[in-house]
Amino acid sequence: MSEFNRFFIALLPPPDIQVQVNAIKQHFSDRYDSRAALKSPPHITLQPPFKWLSANLPALKQCLSTFANHREPVPVQLSGFAAFPPRVIYINVLKTQELLMLQTDLMGYLETVLEIVDPVSTRSFSPHMTVAFRDLTRQNFKAAWTEFQQQALQFEFRANYLTLLLHDGKRWNVSNEFPFLSEPI
Repeated sequence: MSEFNRFFIALLPPPDIQVQVNAIKQHFSDRYDSRAALKSPPHITLQPPFKWLSANLPALKQCLSTFANHREPVPVQLSGFAAFPPRVIYINVLKTQELLMLQTDLMGYLETVLEIVDPVSTRSFSPHMTVAFRDLTRQNFKAAWTEFQQQALQFEFRANYLTLLLHDGKRWNVSNEFPFLSEPI
């Protein structure tokens, strides 16, 4: 009998930005007792977590490779901090047409080709990079939000690949990366 694994699909920033975002996550852990965001690399979720049979992993990888191979890299801009009160603080990701189209196309493609459907896909896509959530208490949220809501933060990068992340029972790890088309069509 095959087992199911949990996956999600995201865009990851380059390593230098990951280091800086991880430092912010560590600050939330140290100062506000919020460690949950440390259980995944900094990322922008495109396809929320879903279960997939281990035996069917090659089909998932092939699907993502085909999709990415027909897409151009996507410019991404991180700008300041925002929140989903009362528990989530994140780095704001500017909602560009390219990013919105990538996410919509990916979810549609996965639904059509592999029948992967997000049960809460009625929510509109709010691209973000979480730095504190779930285990951030309401009291600590208020204190942290006071500290971060006016903080400046600006990064720009090109997302050159899709990343498939796999949950190992404790944390999310990079399973595979699928490069976007390097030459414009």
